[in-house]
Amino acid sequence: MKIFFALIVNISISAAYAANSTGDFLVKFSPDKLASYRGTMLNALPSDAKVEDLELAGWHRIQLPKSKLHSLSMHINALSKMPGVLYVQPNYKIRLLEQPGMAELRAKVKDYTSKNFEIADSDGAISETPSVPKIDNPAIPPRNNPGRGEDPLLDQQWGMLDIGASRAWDKSPSTNNVIVAVIDTGVDYQHEDLVDNLWRNSGETGTDSQGRDKSTNDIDDDGNGYIDDVIGWDFVANDNKPYDLASEPIELIMGGGNPGHGTHCAGNVAGRGQNGKGISGVAPNASIMVLRFISQKGEGTTADAVKSLKYAIQNGAKITSNSWGSEGDDPNESNENRALHEAIQECQANGVLFIAAAGNGHQGVGYDNDSDPKPGVPASYNDDIIISVAAIDSNNQLGSFSNWGKNSVDIAAPGVNVFSTTVGSNYSDVVLDLFGIKVTWDGTSMATPHVAGAAALYLSQNPGATWMQVKEALLKSATPLSDLTGKLVSSGKLNVDRLVNTQ
Repeated sequence: MKIFFALIVNISISAAYAANSTGDFLVKFSPDKLASYRGTMLNALPSDAKVEDLELAGWHRIQLPKSKLHSLSMHINALSKMPGVLYVQPNYKIRLLEQPGMAELRAKVKDYTSKNFEIADSDGAISETPSVPKIDNPAIPPRNNPGRGEDPLLDQQWGMLDIGASRAWDKSPSTNNVIVAVIDTGVDYQHEDLVDNLWRNSGETGTDSQGRDKSTNDIDDDGNGYIDDVIGWDFVANDNKPYDLASEPIELIMGGGNPGHGTHCAGNVAGRGQNGKGISGVAPNASIMVLRFISQKGEGTTADAVKSLKYAIQNGAKITSNSWGSEGDDPNESNENRALHEAIQECQANGVLFIAAAGNGHQGVGYDNDSDPKPGVPASYNDDIIISVAAIDSNNQLGSFSNWGKNSVDIAAPGVNVFSTTVGSNYSDVVLDLFGIKVTWDGTSMATPHVAGAAALYLSQNPGATWMQVKEALLKSATPLSDLTGKLVSSGKLNVDRLVNTQ
């Protein structure tokens, strides 16, 4: 069988232009004047405009129909000058941090196809990389009442062993009372090593007054604004099945996208431990709240990120794991992404830790978030609730792609050749293996869930701890490394053994 590649030239446009060209932007009203001016705002817009209250400090999303785009600037002008309007910004796109090595592989594939026009299976070029399941919205299974036994693939998790997780489990096995919101591309919630650690919304389980299953009765039983949200929510499709719809290998190479990012992250947070299957996460019994705001194409919007954070806060998460971001809020805009920043401030007001990836540099080369004009965000926002995470390899070296920052990046964790859960109840440390180039699961995206899991483990042992105490404990227990001296707030890497055993 032969696979033919159509070579397409991808032209990048700024997130601001992309947002404005579809008439999608965010408006912040003074909260104390919102009631007075909401009607005025609606009257100033075309009748077929869509207006959504993000329920965050007066922020609204406004979408104009394509037929009205010729008058977009007029509407933005009118809104920005309206009494009570504090800020107008594009609904910025937010993207996954691409796996280091993907750009090199993409260039090699394009060079090969420009010379050969086709790739044959027989040369082994694609046989190393299996296809991913092409399904969406499968049924959410119940817990499986997991068995007991050693996790057979634990020895392939060099990072889990390196940070002393197994010694920590002996002292402090985690409980499912701590909820970690994995805000990402969704999760393969049918995965054998994740299903038993999924958060279950007690308000949407059991039976209702009519004797119907509350998880499927199409009623918002708990009154939180979301119908049948048993394990979380999909803000891309706006449904209750936040499944991690991964791209095929060819799609990843040619256009980028989602390699099953959320599933891999979730495994390192809380893959089920001691169940006789697969791996273990840092917090092997914590609860994973699944929030999908990044699509199969590897991108989402600020509005959906804000809604994800609000959902996590309102539904009991104590920690959010955020393996996404960009180089600066938008390289072509002077305006900051104030809506996202204020959502993170809302996390701080409610004591919900925001664990964030420090960034994978520029074209795979890391840089200093303290001094670069386009630091990795949101990890570099100046909010104490953020724990910004760099990536190290098995030799205790900072990953060549990893950003750092003496003042803005807090701690390092394993982020090179990371073995974890993948879509289809699989496990791997390899994203793609083609043309002699192996793209492994590398990135500050992979380091971040290790720290989120460690925070959950600490909270399970110290349920009364404040977010400030959790952050302080994580940074104080870090193992100092010479390669990190002067580059991180802690100058060290995550040490889970010390975190739970030196109190």
